[in-house]
Amino acid sequence: MTITQALLPITRRGEAPKEEYERARVGRVFNQRRPERYPTAVVEATEEEHIVEAVKLAQQEGARISIRSGGHSWAAWSVRDNAVLIDLGKYKEIEFNESTGIVAVSPSTTGRQLNDVLRKKGLLFPGGHCPDVGLGGFLLQGGMGWVCKSWGWACQYVTAIDVVTAEGKRLHCDEKENQDLFWAARGAGPGFPAVVTRFYLKPKSLPTHVRTSGYVFPKEDFKKAQNWVQKISPTFDNDTEIVCVGLFMPDYEESVVIVSFTTFKSSDAESMEALQPAEDSVPRGYLQRWFNRPTTLQKEYEMQARANPDGHRYCADNVFVNNDSDVASTLEESFTTLPSRKSFALWFAMAPTSQRPLPDMAVSLQSDHYFALYTIWEDAKDDERCQSWVKGVMGRIAPHSVGQYLGDSDFQVRNTKYWGEEQGKKLMEVRKKWDPQGRICGYLDEGDTSGVNGLANNL
Repeated sequence: MTITQALLPITRRGEAPKEEYERARVGRVFNQRRPERYPTAVVEATEEEHIVEAVKLAQQEGARISIRSGGHSWAAWSVRDNAVLIDLGKYKEIEFNESTGIVAVSPSTTGRQLNDVLRKKGLLFPGGHCPDVGLGGFLLQGGMGWVCKSWGWACQYVTAIDVVTAEGKRLHCDEKENQDLFWAARGAGPGFPAVVTRFYLKPKSLPTHVRTSGYVFPKEDFKKAQNWVQKISPTFDNDTEIVCVGLFMPDYEESVVIVSFTTFKSSDAESMEALQPAEDSVPRGYLQRWFNRPTTLQKEYEMQARANPDGHRYCADNVFVNNDSDVASTLEESFTTLPSRKSFALWFAMAPTSQRPLPDMAVSLQSDHYFALYTIWEDAKDDERCQSWVKGVMGRIAPHSVGQYLGDSDFQVRNTKYWGEEQGKKLMEVRKKWDPQGRICGYLDEGDTSGVNGLANNL
């Protein structure tokens, strides 16, 4: 061990008090379904040098390397056996370059933290909807952020990255330098073969008027609501996010279906014009409605935090539904049979982004229809019931899928397709090139055996 390594902020299993080790191991894991996996040590980095030395320490000790940015992966991908866990929660950086308009951020920075800074400069970054999601995992998975359906994937706003390789070397990566790592960083997810220490992002101009319209339907009218929103969304306003959500509301004993439109504009007149087509075409039978209601990004973050409460147990899964499927019939069971009052089902409009040619990057699989289940409960006695419900419902939806988004996946439960054919092959080659020994843990499949080979990428 070097002198520098001796000064690392490290917590070792078997040496630190049990409570301290458990705090370091899972204290920042969002999902209360904590895994029975135990890193040999946790390094809570506060600077880039800590990351370099942690990688070298893992090499010396024959351990693997796992990385935690925000701790929000549903399957707790960062918590691995026989690994030095590099926790980036205390490694914070947001630096805005006034001359280039580029902002450099550390991976544990959340979308809300970044936008709190950018708002003062009249800028916005389309990060994750949940306020406590770190940008590291979010961007590596592609980033299905605000208005993804027309603003594009969040990783398309990444101009460069800094990394520490599996050998402990610092590199800068962009379109001209270490291009293959930059390519992989936009869609490799937890299989990225290096530790990202910094993202360089190009933000958007900040809209001054955020407005929302919503229509609440009884769950019996799900198909009517879904078919309506599905019909109008591909040609809807380009600054408007569109979702259909099955959930429970305090006012109703049964679950309901909400079709929501959130638009980001420069005036109230613009927002009203953007939202009017929904108001003019909504089918009868809704229970509640609101039109062009003022909101803010900060209020939207707060609403997302209430929908995804801390201190709960989660099971998530997702698919990109085949464009040729009868989407409403395929998803009806999931929207109308939720197993708990805090669970929700989500359809997220992806067109026209899904119909445009993507840049050359690892992200390469999408459809017009993104669907995800977020099953939420509090008591461990409900684990089997809630997880079985998700497994059964998703098993019946899977035949209508073209693949899956990494962000809401658990490779231990269901392993499918995540990239286009050629992109998937290229990604596995890039991983073997930069981490031939599989030092970085990568994809957590059943038994944690994927190693350097990665995922098969088959439906």
